[in-house]
Amino acid sequence: MVPQHTGKAAGEKLKTESPAVPANTKGRASALLFSAFSAAFSAKPPKIIDFLKANLPKKEKYEYYVTNLLIFCGGKAILISFTSPLYLTVNFFVRNCKESRGKFYFYRSVNVLEKFFKLKEHGTTVRTEITAGITTFMAMAYILMVNAGMFADPFGDGTNVLGVSYGAIYIATAISAIIGTVLIGLLSNLPLAQASGMGLNAFFVYTVCVGMGLTYANALVLVLIDGLVFVLLTVTGLRKLIFDAIPKAVKTAIAAGIGLFIAFIGLQNAGIVVGNDSTKVSLASFNVFSGTATWATIFPMLLTILTVFAIGAMSKAKVRGAVLWGILGSAVLYYIIGLITVPDFYATAVAPNLTSDFFGAFKDFGTQAFGKVFTEGFNFTPYIDAHGMGGFIVMFLTTMLAFCMVDMFDTLGTLYGACAAGNMLTKDGDVPNMNKAMLADAVATCTGAVCGTSTVTTFVESSAGVGEGGRTGLASMATAVMFLIAMFLSPVAQLIPTYACAAALIYVGVLMMGNVRNIDWSDSATAVVAFLTIAMMPLTYNISYGIAFGLIAYIFIKLFTGKIKEINIGTWVIGILFALMFFLTH
Repeated sequence: MVPQHTGKAAGEKLKTESPAVPANTKGRASALLFSAFSAAFSAKPPKIIDFLKANLPKKEKYEYYVTNLLIFCGGKAILISFTSPLYLTVNFFVRNCKESRGKFYFYRSVNVLEKFFKLKEHGTTVRTEITAGITTFMAMAYILMVNAGMFADPFGDGTNVLGVSYGAIYIATAISAIIGTVLIGLLSNLPLAQASGMGLNAFFVYTVCVGMGLTYANALVLVLIDGLVFVLLTVTGLRKLIFDAIPKAVKTAIAAGIGLFIAFIGLQNAGIVVGNDSTKVSLASFNVFSGTATWATIFPMLLTILTVFAIGAMSKAKVRGAVLWGILGSAVLYYIIGLITVPDFYATAVAPNLTSDFFGAFKDFGTQAFGKVFTEGFNFTPYIDAHGMGGFIVMFLTTMLAFCMVDMFDTLGTLYGACAAGNMLTKDGDVPNMNKAMLADAVATCTGAVCGTSTVTTFVESSAGVGEGGRTGLASMATAVMFLIAMFLSPVAQLIPTYACAAALIYVGVLMMGNVRNIDWSDSATAVVAFLTIAMMPLTYNISYGIAFGLIAYIFIKLFTGKIKEINIGTWVIGILFALMFFLTH
């Protein structure tokens, strides 16, 4: 970066103050200024790089200037330089017409990324932030495929219940993720990412559309209203008050609960933990000698386990980008071993991901998803005809309550958990720039509805990037860029095996579980509240449900111990709303 100081052109001694810009130079046409600037140096103007060498300290490494853009406006020359592929610097020069024609004074240099994201203040670097952003994307890229598959084929039998294609939802998910992630990065300067939330998308598809019989467009209306409600709660400050009403015992357990939850997701994605009719969940079979398992089925699971070990070892050795290197390394190993040892591996694991119709996906997005909420969404006549106006009102209120409660506390829980994992909480234990982060989340939800996908929320997998060192919104920008690339190159994202990303989730879950050390386990009341908060997140597959159980347990324990006065009004309201949600929607 060019240091901040002032100086004179043509190799003259640097000055300590910038000269004033004469009033008569302001508003000059760009062409005239460019001509004056060029004439200052002879018939053959020097290259910009030579101009820099003549005016800036010799210690600067000018060979790193790879791209330059010189702009003239109102008596100022603005040089936009990339001092490296990662650092953008804007250098300002001022022309003083009282001197000989064409003398320009260098007076200010601004590193754009440093100024906006305050990297030094947060103890991070551009490289670390970009690595963290890519890691976050790798950990949550599965949502592009999972969300598209859930909407297009809810039952896995080829039945398109919602009437929307895989490609349309893939693009809708990517665009809403880009917008939401950019918003939260720019507004809150936090290393978080947003996309259609797992659990909320299942509620959208299986409960609202399939179970209740609402159309795909009808359900988008409910998502849009959910987002608008959150915008209102955020701008009025009520959403922050709601978070402040969560007891300390619940807050302390949130990060650990999320850690256990995402580790559980990773174990499921890797196929290590599977469904079981008797015990609900069970360990996958590894018996290749006398059982039904084959090397082809256990190889991906073994790869995930080994990758977790490798990431842990690299982190112990302080290898930068350990999680990302683990993901990429396991992906390469997955294809190398698969192609060598697994029969028909290419046909089953690679070839299906190379057949995407890019242009077809964008076309479907435009005709089937984008704006559907406005063109068809507000037509509830078929539902009212089938269930009556009373049934419609009950359905609307209960569904909105479920959407709002789940979305709100998923977001609040993720914000707190991710920031706690990265030691980014304020001295008071609050999330920095919380209101701005929640506003970004609310706007992103509205954007998701317009694009044609389910509720967009802050992703718990953001913790993967935080674990990799991400501390600012620059990491979010990197994640958004990756989503942008994935939108046009869907096979690239699909080629990263789920088993590789699963290892990252498991490892980050391990790190986040470390927050249990902050829980006072010697206090039985605190222990019960914290345990229920942690345990119910993975067991119900929902962050907000864990918070709900912990909060309700807190209320009852205070009642039973005669400490009802310690329960504030906000805690009562939230507890009652959670109870209503459970009784009316489950």
